[in-house]
Amino acid sequence: MALTKAEIEQYRDRLQEMRRQLTQILEGTTKDAQNVDEENAYSQHQADQGTDDFNRSVSLELSSQEFAVLRQVERALEKIDEGTYGECDLSGDLIPKKRLDAVPYATMTVAAQEKLEKGLL
Repeated sequence: MALTKAEIEQYRDRLQEMRRQLTQILEGTTKDAQNVDEENAYSQHQADQGTDDFNRSVSLELSSQEFAVLRQVERALEKIDEGTYGECDLSGDLIPKKRLDAVPYATMTVAAQEKLEKGLL
């Protein structure tokens, strides 16, 4: 069953809030990584340098994951603007509302996502 306009607006609100939060997190992570770089210039001991490198690596990995989610959120918002939100990008099938409730930035059905991840598409 297709989504109502009211439901789509609720998803839009959730997605916009997610985008705002992710953007803030990414801005903070970028600043943290810059601060670690500046502090690294003053590390006196190799163990401290290793810890600093590890912390920067973890921060960058987290920001990479958050950036990927942000891209998906942006795509979902584009689909709302296009009038195709709730339709699978690959199959054109409707994405179940339960999936959208759990993952509002989903742009594929579970079956299509699994095929994509297995390299079948």
